[in-house]
Amino acid sequence: QVHVVESGGGLVQPGGSLKLSCATSGATGSVTLMAWYRQAPGNERVLIASVESGGRPKYSDSLKGRVTISRDSAKNTLDLQMNNLRPEDTAVYYCKARTGLGDDYWGKGTLVTVTY
Repeated sequence: QVHVVESGGGLVQPGGSLKLSCATSGATGSVTLMAWYRQAPGNERVLIASVESGGRPKYSDSLKGRVTISRDSAKNTLDLQMNNLRPEDTAVYYCKARTGLGDDYWGKGTLVTVTY
């Protein structure tokens, strides 16, 4: 089993930046993919970006250019750097870890609010 914990959410003004972090523990050696998702109020959870072990990050078209993910395999973490934030970026941001068996483990999410 893999335990996933997100951190770094909070209140930020439009145009600002924020860095979220995802820490994993437990059976981290079985993790083959990590990803960030977000879920805005009343909407479905959508993929922001993902990275497979040894692979390059992949980004969704909607946020490409404003976000960057970086994985530290030694620390079993995945960071999400977000720039030029907009009010519509307000959402709960979730981290997911997938194992080689296809099991997905989610964190409880961290809230990002973009407002003046």
